[in-house]
Amino acid sequence: MTEFDPALHRMVPEQRWFEDFVLGERFVIPSRTQTSAVFAAFQTASGDTHPIHYDVEYCRARGMPDLLAHGFQTLVHTAPGAGLFPYIVEESLVGFLEQSSRFLKPVYAGDTIYPALEVTELVPGRTTGVVTLRSTVFNQRRELVLEGLQKFLIRRRPA
Repeated sequence: MTEFDPALHRMVPEQRWFEDFVLGERFVIPSRTQTSAVFAAFQTASGDTHPIHYDVEYCRARGMPDLLAHGFQTLVHTAPGAGLFPYIVEESLVGFLEQSSRFLKPVYAGDTIYPALEVTELVPGRTTGVVTLRSTVFNQRRELVLEGLQKFLIRRRPA
């Protein structure tokens, strides 16, 4: 019988370092339909109690087809941990430095969103480097509903 080693119990066995990233590389995050459960979970976590996010009739009276997702509710789906990115940098990740986003189109209850992260800039340092990821979220109608960036400080490969 083989002895179990918890250090080898990983989603992605091969770790990556700053030098391993290339411009244009994409990290797809699984799609997610914005169900009433997602709305309720976001409302609970955020404390946002505005009726535009939980009262369908309020929304319809204002010309919307359904509940309107808070921008942060859409943004949260770009969390790198929802995909493989943090698993490939478990040994090299120093920290999450920065995030910005623009909310381009509304997301409603029932919409399915498709988040992704793409490497757009690599700024090397002596022992680390900054990896900039463009975050995007498209809806089922192929419309870009959110775009932004996330920056991470990643260690360079040890000598």
